[in-house]
Parts: sequence; structure tokens; C-alpha cells
Amino acid sequence: MKRPGPLLTLLAGLLLGLFMLSLNATTGTKTASSSYQEKSPTPKSSPAPKSSSAPTRTTAPPSASPSGTPAPTGVYTGRTDDDSSAVAVSLKGGKAIAYFCDGHNIESWLKGDVEDDGSMRLTGEDGAKLTGTVKGRRLGGSADVGGGHYTFIIDRAKKPSGLFRANSQVAGARIEGGWIILPNGKQVGILTRDGKPSAAPAIDPDTGAVTVDGQQLTARPVTP
Repeated sequence: MKRPGPLLTLLAGLLLGLFMLSLNATTGTKTASSSYQEKSPTPKSSPAPKSSSAPTRTTAPPSASPSGTPAPTGVYTGRTDDDSSAVAVSLKGGKAIAYFCDGHNIESWLKGDVEDDGSMRLTGEDGAKLTGTVKGRRLGGSADVGGGHYTFIIDRAKKPSGLFRANSQVAGARIEGGWIILPNGKQVGILTRDGKPSAAPAIDPDTGAVTVDGQQLTARPVTP
């Protein structure tokens, strides 16, 4: 048998080499860039920045404190229920001055505080006292003066009604006078000369002018 020639052997080696190259191309490994794609990390959301300003505090407004009704003001005049005497009460700024007078020889000046509800308890000399309460345009109460007890309901005064007083010296005598001008215009008052009471002469309700023993004096409206 003849051995294959060198040419045939070279051809066979060439074919084998081509076959091996073809096999390596079809079974080779893929590059990392083609087989693996790196995933970008999902960004984490940043927390909302904290406000640098201080928190606002909501302060409830203070509750209004209960306020009482203001104390009444004005002058109240009238007669006692038995019609024997006159009463006048002047109110202002939570204070009261009252005058009780029978027009002859019984009189008393009294004073004290007035409560927000219009009630009052006034006191004077020799144990005199007057209690009363304002309701609307009327003042009702009682007075203990000169050993007697008197009840009354008097109205808020309108000019010329009112309460007047005068203090002076006339001919060396100490003169003290009190006048109540009633709603009907009638005047009730006592004039005291050195402690001796008598009926008071009439005054001019517009000016307060009054003549005592030939000398003209001025009676002035009374306020606390």
C-alpha cells in the first residue's frame, strides 16, 4: 500500500485547522458587556429639610371676665309713702348722698356706697339710715330718721327737680340749708341757723339763688 503524499497530508491539516477555528467561534464565551448590564442604583429620596423657624404656638385669647352692670347715676326725688316728708338721693361713681326732710324740723343727710345692682345702705348722724334699690327709673326703699320709719318710691329727677345745699355765714350765724325740688316743682327744705331748724325760703331752681336775712346766697346741686 502507498502512503499518502505530503500534499494530501498538508491539505488534511489545513481542513482540520479550519474546522477547529469554526468550532471555537460558535462556542466562545460572551463578553461581560454583552452578557451583563450593570444596573444603576435607585436613588434614595432625601428627607424633607426641617424648617429652621420655631413652631408657631396658637394661644387662645383670654376669656372675657364677667362684668357687672355699672352703678346707676343721677338724682331721684319724691315724697314718702305717707306724704309726710320728701326724699332725694344723688348717685354718682358708686357713691350716694341722700337728704330726708319734712320741711319743718326733721332732716338728715346720709351717704354711702352704691352696689352694681343698684342697692345701697346709707347712714347719717344720730343713727339715721336709708336703704334702697334702683330699678329702672325708680328708687324704692325706706328711711329711719328722727325716731320714725318711712317707706318711699321716688323717680329719677328731671329739671327743675333736684337736690340742693347751701353753707354760709350770715350776720355771724352759721347757715346750713337743704332743698328738695319735687317733680311738680314744689320745694321742701330746712334752713338751720346755728343749729336751729326752720322752713327754708324758696330758691331759684335755675340759678340756686336764695335770700336769707337780706343776704343773697347760692344753693348748689348736690353730687357725691
